[in-house]
Amino acid sequence: MSARTGILLLVSGPSGSGKTTLCRRLADEKEAHYSISCTTRPPREGEVHGVDYHFLDRKDFQQRIDAGDFLEHAEVHQNHYGTLRSEVLDFLAKGIDVVMDIDVQGAEQVRHCSNVDIQAALVDLFVMPPSEQELKARLVGRGTDQDNIIALRMENALEEMTHWTEYTYRIVSATREEDYRKFKALLVAERLKISRLTK
Repeated sequence: MSARTGILLLVSGPSGSGKTTLCRRLADEKEAHYSISCTTRPPREGEVHGVDYHFLDRKDFQQRIDAGDFLEHAEVHQNHYGTLRSEVLDFLAKGIDVVMDIDVQGAEQVRHCSNVDIQAALVDLFVMPPSEQELKARLVGRGTDQDNIIALRMENALEEMTHWTEYTYRIVSATREEDYRKFKALLVAERLKISRLTK
């Protein structure tokens, strides 16, 4: 049995595209480590610190930036988000795949990261909603945000979707099962690359 290096699977897409569901399912099935992001936004009902996000106040977040703890960080929807280096590098070194639910700003930062292990591990995917109408229906259907927040997320989503050509792979969302089948197939194919084998 050959050992291999871990894959860093960056998954982007607008709110409501289904990207978080895909990433969480992959982790729930023990196929990859889900990189838990830090954020300054308040927890939504039912969200747990250290499970859904690392919830930080703005002062703590800035201290982490100053200490160089983040692989990437950005301001999205008027809140700060970031990925800790420890959530990625430690796992890749052990040959464990890491999946990251990340916005387009963060993905751009990771692509330009000078770390050779990150560059060797990197695979990026954009999840595109089937239509603008379906995206709005999904956001409204969540029942978690007020109308003004939904409007802001729609505005940001339309801008985010202009970046899909910057990614190596794209899935146009259909059903949850079909999306996951394609998502899993991508990971399996990447695991078969000769370049990832270490012996």
